[in-house]
Amino acid sequence: MTVEQTAHRVDAESLVAATDSGARSPDGWQRLLIPVTAFVWALFQLYVASPLPFILAQALDLPLVLNNTEIRIVHLAFALVLAAFAYPLLKSSSRRSIPWYDWILALLGASACLYLFVFKDQIADRAGLPTDWDLIMSTIGMLILGVSVFRSLGLPLLIVASVFVLYVFFGSADWIPGTLQWKGASYGKAMWHYWMQTEGVFGVALGVSATMIFLFVMFGAILEKAGAGNFFIKIAFSLLGHLRGGPAKAAVLASAMSGLYSGSSIANTVTTGTFTIPLMKKTGFPPEKAGAVEVASSTNGQLTPPVMGAAAFLISEFTGTPYTELIKNALLPALISYIALVYIVHLEALKLGLAGMKRPPSHVRLMTKLIGFLTGFIGLAVLAGLVYYGLGWIADAFPGMGLWGAALTFLVAYLVLLWIAAKRPDLKVDDPDAPVEELPRAGDVALTGLYFLLPIVILIWCIMIERLSPATSAFYATVAMIFIALTQHPLKAFFRGTGNFAAEAARGVNEWIAGMISGSRNMIAIAVATGAAGVIVGTISLTGAHQVIGEFVEFVSGGNLMVMLVLVAIMSLILGMGLPTTANYIVVSSLMAPVIVTLGAQQGLIVPLVAVHLFVFYFGILADDTPPVGLAAFAAAAISGGDPIKTGIQGFTYDIRTALLPFLFLFNTELLLIGVGPLEALVVFIVAVVAMLLFAAATQRYLLAPMRWWEVVAVLLISFTLFRPGFWLDKVQPPYIYSPGTQAEEIAANLPADAQLRMTIEGTDFNNPDERVTKTFMVPLGEPGDGAARLDREGLTLFPDGDQITLDEPFPGTPFFRLAQELDFYADEPVVVESVAVPAERMPKELFYIPALLLLLIVLWSQRRRQTVPAF
Repeated sequence: MTVEQTAHRVDAESLVAATDSGARSPDGWQRLLIPVTAFVWALFQLYVASPLPFILAQALDLPLVLNNTEIRIVHLAFALVLAAFAYPLLKSSSRRSIPWYDWILALLGASACLYLFVFKDQIADRAGLPTDWDLIMSTIGMLILGVSVFRSLGLPLLIVASVFVLYVFFGSADWIPGTLQWKGASYGKAMWHYWMQTEGVFGVALGVSATMIFLFVMFGAILEKAGAGNFFIKIAFSLLGHLRGGPAKAAVLASAMSGLYSGSSIANTVTTGTFTIPLMKKTGFPPEKAGAVEVASSTNGQLTPPVMGAAAFLISEFTGTPYTELIKNALLPALISYIALVYIVHLEALKLGLAGMKRPPSHVRLMTKLIGFLTGFIGLAVLAGLVYYGLGWIADAFPGMGLWGAALTFLVAYLVLLWIAAKRPDLKVDDPDAPVEELPRAGDVALTGLYFLLPIVILIWCIMIERLSPATSAFYATVAMIFIALTQHPLKAFFRGTGNFAAEAARGVNEWIAGMISGSRNMIAIAVATGAAGVIVGTISLTGAHQVIGEFVEFVSGGNLMVMLVLVAIMSLILGMGLPTTANYIVVSSLMAPVIVTLGAQQGLIVPLVAVHLFVFYFGILADDTPPVGLAAFAAAAISGGDPIKTGIQGFTYDIRTALLPFLFLFNTELLLIGVGPLEALVVFIVAVVAMLLFAAATQRYLLAPMRWWEVVAVLLISFTLFRPGFWLDKVQPPYIYSPGTQAEEIAANLPADAQLRMTIEGTDFNNPDERVTKTFMVPLGEPGDGAARLDREGLTLFPDGDQITLDEPFPGTPFFRLAQELDFYADEPVVVESVAVPAERMPKELFYIPALLLLLIVLWSQRRRQTVPAF
């Protein structure tokens, strides 16, 4: 490795340290301070996630069980202390020692948090009536949190959070435009709201960080330190390296596998990019394109279930969507996006005339390979069936033994796979700049590390089959991963008969400790970010600031639905710049998601809340490779030696396909597998993949040959039709049969069981008494019966008023109580049911695939005549 290449790699690793884990590494007597504190934090998180507190509390009769709020307090206290120790405050601050002022800041941050823990009973007794000490400690806590945000995340989130805090205090000032004003809050009320209760800093976001995100990040860190990262890279290269542009395709696959457990696109970029980017350059990719492929792959990793950059748990919590359902919703778009990226890389390789890497010679005939593949596939299917039904039988026959049965199965599978792995040499971490004479055999590589997949299988098993909570599932998966990290090396030594068990056991302990410390250091910025994001959420709950943003977007968009969505996408991109995944999601979802819901309902766009949150999340994540701030692009450029801005721009052009997906699944929720069966889901997947590949070809202006302008237009039209055939069907046949609101009860009575009635109402805006707004929503009708009774079951009571039907205010606890917070039911003009609608009987929308496919044949015929190189 040359001096210049080493410098690039060091720069990339320094960027990861500065953004993810802290750039300070003290010497002398302070050397162990950060690692020990981080390790203790990890032990604390394991302790509170385990059954141990309940066992000890019962055995010792001591209050050793912490409630959710207490866990959040201790969680943030550790984060503030480690932020002061691990992240230098200024560029000039020492990286080799902890200055005296950081000791003071750490002590103040911990004190402000633990004050809430120590005096929790007294604080509860004086709820809403802060003492002087309450205000002093709240002020200290907010200031230290702000400093921690600055040092661990930079200015972007600090500026956003500060603007919201200032709005609370100065929102009633004369210099604030009238439409933005609110009544304002006293200092005591604001500090109590932000710090002394669970509406602000210690809110839902920090709770999810403390109970779920930490365990998943620690799980990923231990998995990485145990050698899984290198295994995923090697298996990706052995499978795809021989294809055109093989290293780039392997980078996509390796980043996708890393995305299964990684919580950071920047760390993902450096972990896989250190090896993949130099190899991409060797095979002919320019530095910027090599870096861009890795950036696009790594940012997409944050969209991949089950972790989704640790934001999956927040999305589940904020939308009320069961975690298992969310995984299903997010799976198809992530798969489509990755398949399309592999195809984009293939097209780039075709345009550049690149070849693959040399694969090992094979003396096995094609038929033998096919038989082996089928045998392996059938064997895995049989094994999966035995595990699924066997453990299911154990769970049914012996209640409470399902997990023990799973643990025993895991142990047996682990020993078998480790015995197989021990027959082969361990995978070495290759020098990316060393010449690669020949790719390793995929089968040999796979057998050396299949046991790394067992904790991921346990995680998915606990969530999807046992239906355990994400936090409990992550705990069991983490325990399994710790067990593997501690035992893999001594057990391999035993199977190989090499002895030296003590050294191998020590190696396993070191990897476990390193994983625990790495997980905690990676959590510092996430915990601080979720605390700061709680300030934004708290401001919104206190002031209703999201309504102001909604009015601004509505004004700028002129009421046009597509313009509104584009504006929300751009604002999500801007708000997401420079933020870690979790804070990114909290900020964009708190500010932007309500805008889509409110304005969409006014214009007849009714979509599930999870689709709206995924929409803003996708665009927030794309900020990681969007210039000028895209941190993942800077990390990739540091490795490739390319220009970071050009890398970011190229990466964003690759990610146009990802930017398209949110618009598509907002209008076609089948892409989120909502309301589709298994067979229909398979058809949706196949059609969506074909459509996305065609869109990718259009963006690259290359299919079988360079594309002419009319071919680009035709392929875009084909892609759009395959993605959303309902658009054309709506032009031919209206989707709904509309009736006046006066017929609402009659129509509701005639609809079958579990039907839905589309209802549009008009009323006075609750926050703007001079404006009348419309709301459209779907009413589930449940069992058949009288129309008025079916509507009343949903909390919608209708009254005739002359030649119109009015809607009474929904009661608290009913499904549509939110309408009482959006419309003024006591204004001079009543809330009126304007119309109701039921789905129309129409021809299948899939009929529009026929002209699209015929047009595709014409394009392929035109391309085939000019083709000069094979398509694959």
